[in-house]
Amino acid sequence: MNLEELRLDCAVKQKKGLHFILASIIIWTAVFIIHLTSLPIITKNFLTFCFTAPLMPIAFFISKLIKVDFTNKGNPLTNLGVLFSLNQILYLLIAMWIYPTIPEKMVMVLAMIFGAHLLPYGWLYLSKSYTILAVIIPLCALWIGINYPPNFVAGFMIVCEIVFSMLLFFEVKRILKK
Repeated sequence: MNLEELRLDCAVKQKKGLHFILASIIIWTAVFIIHLTSLPIITKNFLTFCFTAPLMPIAFFISKLIKVDFTNKGNPLTNLGVLFSLNQILYLLIAMWIYPTIPEKMVMVLAMIFGAHLLPYGWLYLSKSYTILAVIIPLCALWIGINYPPNFVAGFMIVCEIVFSMLLFFEVKRILKK
């Protein structure tokens, strides 16, 4: 297979990562609920970190429901997709620094990191939705996070992830028709 065929294979077999975006809706909903409570902000942030941890198992479960090849071991670009995700782990160090330093901005920073990490997936999955949202999410999260409390950022992320899921669903449907 040539490079374009490998990218198309990833987009089709992994349904453009739709299982991860659907899992993100669950995660951001949990973060939203946490930040609606009257708990101290440090506790809310700690719980936010805890609730982001099960992303992979949730995505794996969803991949089974929507029939996604979770590992797609036959395609060498799958490892590139994993590398794209691993860079996000390094950026989480910034969120860990924000956690005790400027705790009311941690959710904003997490949303910005999440959004920005989507950019290379636009190339991998041949997806305009990834590319556009990789810019929109960090910019909007920054603006919302500066002007409103963390639960507004989480609410924005829920809406974004729902819209994103629908866009990916239609992108995958379009590719499968070809």
